[in-house]
Amino acid sequence: MASLYTDKLEAWLRAHSSVADAEVMAAYMRDQFPFLGIRNPQRVALTKQFWKEHGFPKGAEGVKAAEELWALPEREFAYTAILLLTQLRKESGPERIEVLERMVITQSWWDSVDTIADHLIGYHLQKYPEQIPAYVEKWLASGNMWLQRTAILFQLKYKQRTDVALLFSIIRQLADSKEFFIRKAIGWALREYSKTDAAAVKAFVAENELSPLSVKEALKVMQRKEAQQND
Repeated sequence: MASLYTDKLEAWLRAHSSVADAEVMAAYMRDQFPFLGIRNPQRVALTKQFWKEHGFPKGAEGVKAAEELWALPEREFAYTAILLLTQLRKESGPERIEVLERMVITQSWWDSVDTIADHLIGYHLQKYPEQIPAYVEKWLASGNMWLQRTAILFQLKYKQRTDVALLFSIIRQLADSKEFFIRKAIGWALREYSKTDAAAVKAFVAENELSPLSVKEALKVMQRKEAQQND
């Protein structure tokens, strides 16, 4: 049974739903989930207004609210749960990884997994780096595409702090995957790191057998820079 706080927030968002927008949003996500039809800027504004009027749930209460929102069917509630946990990430303990991991493997699609991997798990593992070896090993061995994608993407914004050996090792282990979302993530992670060390990425792509999609994505930034220099 959901808490009174979550019930109020659910009712607040449902009151602003739009059937027409819901159909468009669901179609964009390939009808993986139902939607309320509240577009992102409006949803964020509505949520912040609710927090202003009803208070912001902190600590265990906030995590409970996030998990209750996550269990609701419409996708906007999942986005709101992620927003809530983002606001709570500075106060999180090492056990928070278990909540985030559960969210990766339930109601999974790129729109939730990528934000969790980057904004939440990436932040968490910088805070608790001692958890990285065990969880990365677990995710890679899991056979779960979304956990594997998380392993590739959690360092996406680490820049100079990237554990390059780990990133390259993860990619090598998943390089023969036939999954579109894994191949795309490999290219995305390499492309992002190329902004920090283009030479390392260029050498890695040349020395390893990657899918054409991964290679295309990995080299995008470098090729665009080269084209601009040749103009």
